[in-house]
Amino acid sequence: MDFLPTQAKTLLGLQLTPRQVEAFSLYEKELLEWNEKFNLTAIRKPEEIRSKHFLDSLTCMQGFKEPRPVKVIDIGTGAGFPGIPLKIIFPQLRLTLVESVGKKADFCRHMIEVLHLDKVEVLQARAEDLGQLNAHRESYDLAVARAVAALPVLAEYLLPLVKVGGRMIAQKGESAPAEVHAAEHAVQILGGRVQQITPVVLPGVADERFLVIIDKVAATPKPYPRRAGLPSKRPL
Repeated sequence: MDFLPTQAKTLLGLQLTPRQVEAFSLYEKELLEWNEKFNLTAIRKPEEIRSKHFLDSLTCMQGFKEPRPVKVIDIGTGAGFPGIPLKIIFPQLRLTLVESVGKKADFCRHMIEVLHLDKVEVLQARAEDLGQLNAHRESYDLAVARAVAALPVLAEYLLPLVKVGGRMIAQKGESAPAEVHAAEHAVQILGGRVQQITPVVLPGVADERFLVIIDKVAATPKPYPRRAGLPSKRPL
């Protein structure tokens, strides 16, 4: 599996260990096998899995600040992206994966066992519900999400989970700048401040990609997030 180490080093300055390369190889194998039975992801070619799932997940590193986050929550993780690839690279992460679809949550649990990952929790839950629970509310250094919802909605999912001083990273496509503009009001209400929009370049991928990085600068008012389904029906 030469592709990932070469590209990871070029793109992110990463030198993967043999153990990490093996972990990504196993991850790819299991994803391909599960995809034969369940529709986990539309991306099914090995080279696309490596670029559009693994490398794309790892680009979140470009949004990390020092000290590096320790407690991370990944909302709408699907088949484990971006959370599990980040955990492979940074074993010290305390990771919570949130996925409302049962088969996808099951796959994440399966991968945690196969890869012998510790300090990882998989929750089959809604972000709106977690954001009102003391165990999760404003307790994470970093909340991440990829292709889950429009940014005004996503901000209401993620920012209530982030502690003041932490940040959220949304992985977005070409609509990112317009979404940031549309989300300014929501971000402000929820205690956030847009830090930057970082373009992401993936080898062999023509689509525009961005990291939207939002810092948590004030506590989220208690009414947010609103009950499940409301943020998407009536965005702030």
